[in-house]
Amino acid sequence: MNARSFQILVRTFAAVIVLFGLGIAGIDAVAQVPSGDDTAGLLEQLSGADGTPFSAEIIKLFIIVTVLSLSPGIAMMITCLPFMVIVFSFLRQAIGLQQSPPNMMIMALAMFLTFFVMEPVFTDAWDNGLTPFMDGEITETQAVERTLAPFKVFMQSRVEPETTQRLAATMPERGFNLEGETPFTLLVTAFMLSEIKHAFQIGFVIFLPFLIIDLIVASILMAMGMMMVPPAVVSLPFKLAFFVMADGWMKITEALLQGYGGV
Repeated sequence: MNARSFQILVRTFAAVIVLFGLGIAGIDAVAQVPSGDDTAGLLEQLSGADGTPFSAEIIKLFIIVTVLSLSPGIAMMITCLPFMVIVFSFLRQAIGLQQSPPNMMIMALAMFLTFFVMEPVFTDAWDNGLTPFMDGEITETQAVERTLAPFKVFMQSRVEPETTQRLAATMPERGFNLEGETPFTLLVTAFMLSEIKHAFQIGFVIFLPFLIIDLIVASILMAMGMMMVPPAVVSLPFKLAFFVMADGWMKITEALLQGYGGV
């Protein structure tokens, strides 16, 4: 990834967050209401302390700032960041380390791996949604739809159909139509649950070899009559040696990236 690609990814992610909030709030529909219409009284009723009415631009700015404050949560909703963070957290616990590597380093590694995995999605959103919008070729509503479309395709490829069906069945009164395009709110929820499930499955596999080392060390200590020695303290160097000799960080990272290879 060169410097230009990284700059595009950062700008695309920031713009996606803003458009994500605008798409949810439906600002374009409010802003396009004719000022002479009686239904446009919503913005007129919102006024400051001096009686000056708020304009649509002020409402837009307020929502944009609010959405930007929620950017970490939005990153967890539509990217593979939570999957990476959970897997690396499981790995640290399996080895038996408390603060090494620290949380900041795990988060930084997960973020850069997320950029690496999501680069085609960000580029597609930038080329098809954000660039035409900034050039004035499409409207705000079209920009939201085109920008979020690559993310919908990405999330749909990772969601298990059973998860979507079970979530839709919890609220039958809403009448979700799963034959066509999955509603965005339902898709995001199913995506997050699916990613957490996949991360826990990988976490279980990661725990197994380290658990075997702990059991072997505990059995040896008990056979030697050293029952007062904590097995976790003795097994930690062996687990570290096993992990380093197996080049664990690289192998786990390769496995995570290969899981997104077909996305």
